[in-house]
Amino acid sequence: MTQLLSSLQARILEHAGIAHAFFAREGGVSSGIYASLNGGVGSKDDPDAVAENRRRMETSLGLEAGRLLVPYQIHSSEALIVAEPFVERPRCDGLVTTKLGLGLGVTGADCGILLFCDPQARVIGACHAGWKGAFDGILEATLAAMEKAGARRDVIHAALGPTIGPQSYEVGPEFFARFHAVAQEHVRFFMPSVRSGYFMFDLPGFIGWRLDRAGIAGFENLGLDTYADAARFYSYRRSIHRQEPDYGRQIAAIALLP
Repeated sequence: MTQLLSSLQARILEHAGIAHAFFAREGGVSSGIYASLNGGVGSKDDPDAVAENRRRMETSLGLEAGRLLVPYQIHSSEALIVAEPFVERPRCDGLVTTKLGLGLGVTGADCGILLFCDPQARVIGACHAGWKGAFDGILEATLAAMEKAGARRDVIHAALGPTIGPQSYEVGPEFFARFHAVAQEHVRFFMPSVRSGYFMFDLPGFIGWRLDRAGIAGFENLGLDTYADAARFYSYRRSIHRQEPDYGRQIAAIALLP
């Protein structure tokens, strides 16, 4: 009996003709540290298992095989408009489309995974925003690509899926200094850690603030901490602390349906 895929939805993205999911780690075929719905082709998991996991995700979204597009993520501020499945994954961290039957996805294992839609213009987007991507402008680049595809910024809705939470993300003084050097207001996203000279960084808060400042219509943070919930989510940082050899990735995906 096939285990049901576990996924989460954001109310702000619930519109007719738009399917979306923030997939958790249950319902796949991977085993061991990857159990079970690992969507990361960059992991050391069995490629056939990852392919089957992604096929199950496509089916759950109502997509045909090969129609869920996930880029080769590089922690950049590059976002692309796509109109058909690509032969080779583009190196970028944001994708946008207006094409029916095409799904857009991003992977994450602590970094922010975001989905976007303009339900009126029928433009969707997805982006991967770790601290570097968010700091360098991937959120704004994705919004700009959506506008180029016909969306209106004041109609766009965005949702943030499972991401490392502020109680789990300790950073060093050089990290804090990088943010503080750019803007004094960035200080609000840091709290002192129990370790002297270290800080706890609020990545979801920083992402939400950037999107609010960008002027979109609405933002929803699912408020789920990947590091703290090992039963449901993969986490890069948790794998390091546990001295595990690798880690899986969850996928956030959105699609325009006929």
